[in-house]
Amino acid sequence: MQFEIDHEHQMVKDLVARFVREHMMPLEPAVLAREAEGGHLSLLPGEKAKLDAMSRELGLWGLDAPESMGGSDLPVVAMVGVNEEIGRTIVPYSLPPDTPNLRMLLEAASDAQRDRYLDPYARGETVSAIAISEPGAGGDPAMMTTRAERDGDGWILNGRKIWISRAEQADWTIVMAVTARAPGARPAISAFIVDRGTPGFKIERRIPMLGGHSTYEIVLEDCRVAGSQLLGVEGEGFAPMQTRLSSRRVQMAAWCIGRAQRALDMICEYAPQRRTFGSTLADRQAIQWWVADAATRIHACRLMTYDAAARIDAGQQARTQVSMIKVFATEMAWDVIDRAMQTFGAMGMTKEMPLQMMANETRLMRIYEGPSEVHRWVIARDLLGLKRQQ
Repeated sequence: MQFEIDHEHQMVKDLVARFVREHMMPLEPAVLAREAEGGHLSLLPGEKAKLDAMSRELGLWGLDAPESMGGSDLPVVAMVGVNEEIGRTIVPYSLPPDTPNLRMLLEAASDAQRDRYLDPYARGETVSAIAISEPGAGGDPAMMTTRAERDGDGWILNGRKIWISRAEQADWTIVMAVTARAPGARPAISAFIVDRGTPGFKIERRIPMLGGHSTYEIVLEDCRVAGSQLLGVEGEGFAPMQTRLSSRRVQMAAWCIGRAQRALDMICEYAPQRRTFGSTLADRQAIQWWVADAATRIHACRLMTYDAAARIDAGQQARTQVSMIKVFATEMAWDVIDRAMQTFGAMGMTKEMPLQMMANETRLMRIYEGPSEVHRWVIARDLLGLKRQQ
């Protein structure tokens, strides 16, 4: 049983750690100040351009994209370490391309779609989004009402989608829609690639979220797409969508490890310096237990996440394990960051420190990609041998 990542994967992790430390973290004060003043977490165009140039120069683009597309084809196990390091900073920057949509296209895209969408996406030349949730149909795809109906050699999409990240910046969006529905059965869900500017595809509003983040609501009104925009097999969009969701959940678990580890490091650096009532905080049993519990839970979470990643790389079923880490990682990170904020006292409540932003982002992740309650249900149902409710 292997408990350490391969040497070459450790080298990539170390390289990403240096990139985060030397190029991303120095931007934190400016990013935090802009969010405190304007309520929006963002990079200036010049800041993003510099990060793009440096990360590309270091060979950090397309880390898990296929070699045939100019990527490094790293396994999921290696990307856990990469995303743990990215998770240590609140600077809103991702190494291109975004893994989940990449995985979905790799599984479902036709040859023509690979040329038109996947190849440039793998090279980091385009931005994508995915539209799954709907008002009244969040964690339950069976409640989806957005419809796609055949129209000659194309499709007409009608419906409403919500909680979509990057919709305004996306060059194209994967839209999930019902293509058939039978009484007593789950709806047949299909995926469609909708280009920016397609008539009938309207961004209705930007929705401000915790921590300066934003999602979007879109409306599809007689939005016509060509038959070639169907992603994968008609009525079988659920499986590649689950591949995409699993990829994001593993990614989020790794981010949570990085955030929690940074919060713990901040406690360990600050507690020996801060004196109250004649002793340092490090001398207080409460702080010592917080540190011990945090280190133990981070270690457990890291092992769980690598185990889930290894299962995915081996082609094994990992649905239960992915749900486990989605719940455990987000709740663990929330608790560790909260303890760090308590350790720093009033300073921990300020927007001058990254802790409040780390807490906000972690709180969002307890809802994104399926709330904790749904994942607990998945875990229990699988262990008890219960069939999916119709």
